Amino acid sequence: MIDDPVITELLTVLEVNPELLPLRVSVIELLADRGRYAEALTHCAVALGQDPQHAQAMALLQRCTTALAGGAAIAPAANPAPAESVPAAAAAPVAHTPNGTEPAIDDARPGGYDWAAAEEQVGDIIAPAFVNEDRAVHADGDADVVRRPTLTLADVGGMDDVKEQLELALLGPLRNPELAKAFGTSARGGLLLYGPPGCGKTFIASAVAGELGANFYAIEIADILDMHVGSSERNLQQVFQTARRKAPCVLFFDEVDALGLKRSQLSSSSWLRSTVNQLLNEMDSMSSDNEGVYVIGATNHPWDVDVALRRPGRFDRTVLVTLPDPEARVSILRHHLKDRPVAGIDLPAIAARAEGLSGADLAHVCKSATQFAMADSLRAGTVRPVQMPDIERALAQVRPSTGAWFESARNVVEFANNDGSYDDLAAYMRTRKPR
Repeated sequence: MIDDPVITELLTVLEVNPELLPLRVSVIELLADRGRYAEALTHCAVALGQDPQHAQAMALLQRCTTALAGGAAIAPAANPAPAESVPAAAAAPVAHTPNGTEPAIDDARPGGYDWAAAEEQVGDIIAPAFVNEDRAVHADGDADVVRRPTLTLADVGGMDDVKEQLELALLGPLRNPELAKAFGTSARGGLLLYGPPGCGKTFIASAVAGELGANFYAIEIADILDMHVGSSERNLQQVFQTARRKAPCVLFFDEVDALGLKRSQLSSSSWLRSTVNQLLNEMDSMSSDNEGVYVIGATNHPWDVDVALRRPGRFDRTVLVTLPDPEARVSILRHHLKDRPVAGIDLPAIAARAEGLSGADLAHVCKSATQFAMADSLRAGTVRPVQMPDIERALAQVRPSTGAWFESARNVVEFANNDGSYDDLAAYMRTRKPR
């Protein structure tokens, strides 16, 4: 089989950044379109391991399985439609009583389960019932279109070190342009947020936009990369043009290491090289006018970002976003439990036991605890809220997801920090307690 250069390049990016789920799904589609179903099936398994509910990955899995079983007699569709989720209640006809109401549904246990009564029980639970805690939450909004965020850094719990660095590197010069001019500094260029995955880099970037009263335009790798020659560069150009029209605007690039991968890691004929060149040109060139456009990038692997992107005028300032501190953990837990029936939840006590967990890990703890309470309610036939024993059980099962990242970071600090680029990371690593 002749290797497809597009797929080969995308697989190279995935080897460096295996957590890029949208890019992996794109690779699965390309493999399926070319009839390489066995390879696509392997990537489906990886994708669903990252997100078991990913509708597009599930649809591609079904498509590849059918094709391998001999069911694909026609050419594969270019854009398979995502599998539609069908509610369980739609699987069987629902009987109605003479007055038009639905009867209680049996759940295969003696006596059945009165779901209508269960809903009333949930409604009677006072939530959130946190111990010694005022309710002050802010939900993270949708970040896939240009929008004007309402949250600010005051809505980000804890993380005082990060806020102070943002104030010095970006917000201070923007709020005091004359003072910045007197000291010969400015906010021109870009800001790179880096650190372990699942620690709120996107949320912080959105808060910066709210702090500035600017629009927020969030871009993912799948919004840029395209299999057709020249399309990725054109997509980048359109993104910057949109940001300039919407100025003042915070243009946020997630997983910027995949978009701006070191050109030394790419072959001389790689089509990704021209994409990196286009990004360099859009961020800082004689022809680009980014007045009012504040570019923020996020990455888990800043050491994989092309060195030219780290030069003045581009991502010349970096801010380390570490694991959430106790105050941030309380804020994250509160956010993920606020819409669930809870009782007797002591957030500071949970936060103290959750040291070393990322924001994504804490979200998983809350979800697992909720599932434990729901399963217990199903067995007992009586709805009960999420309680501290559920949280403790979830904490005992959830392990930190950032171990591999810290191993990579330790190698960088020890063997690739000759110029001091990662002194802040080295200082943080020295204070971090093993979990």
